[in-house]
Amino acid sequence: MGRLVNFTIKRLTHILCRIDADQLSQVPEKGPLILVGNHVNFIEVPIIYTQLLPRSVTGFAKAETWDNPAMGYLFDLWGGIPIHRGTADVTALRQGLAALDAGRILAVAPEGTRSGHGRLQRGHPGVVMLALHSGAPVLPVVYFGAEKFRSNLARLWRTDFHVVVGQLFYLNAEGVKVTRGVRRQMTDEIMWQLAALLPPAYRGDYTDLTAATETYLRFPSMSESNLSRTLHSESYQP
Repeated sequence: MGRLVNFTIKRLTHILCRIDADQLSQVPEKGPLILVGNHVNFIEVPIIYTQLLPRSVTGFAKAETWDNPAMGYLFDLWGGIPIHRGTADVTALRQGLAALDAGRILAVAPEGTRSGHGRLQRGHPGVVMLALHSGAPVLPVVYFGAEKFRSNLARLWRTDFHVVVGQLFYLNAEGVKVTRGVRRQMTDEIMWQLAALLPPAYRGDYTDLTAATETYLRFPSMSESNLSRTLHSESYQP
């Protein structure tokens, strides 16, 4: 039954959207992974989930989602983790860590809520706790175009849905005491990596890439950060 539901949803999303997701082939085929992304609206969830199959993916969803029986069934099928927003939901964080320990992909949206307009909002530090406690690598993935989904649907137009995948990295405290200020900087450094993947109009609270830092990010050897690549390419724009 689950396979049929996922197949149907995948076909439906391709009918509703022109999906440009070839870069998802860069997602590691196995091992724990924190997939960190922006959060525009609901449509990105079924698109990303079905595009990543057969990899086992889970993620956080607001607890109120289960108030709707149909949505509750769908998120149970996908192994969604209910989280109570506005609180330090320790139970949800533990479930997220357990998913990583089991070698799954954990999708996290540090903004905490949908933007609707597609411009980045300030990130929340929960992702920092997950990355530090699990030691799992972090992969930045962004989406844009989905902000037009509702208006396009009303006009019976397909929506262009673009996916961009960045450079995998690890969060490294380097023996530094992780104070509130350090968590804030770590969170912003993760968000800067997302911003560097987005077209300038979508960067929102992280528009000025020259203000970004990478103090607590450790990239695999012989690779560049998303931020460095973006600043380099933008510096040569005519």
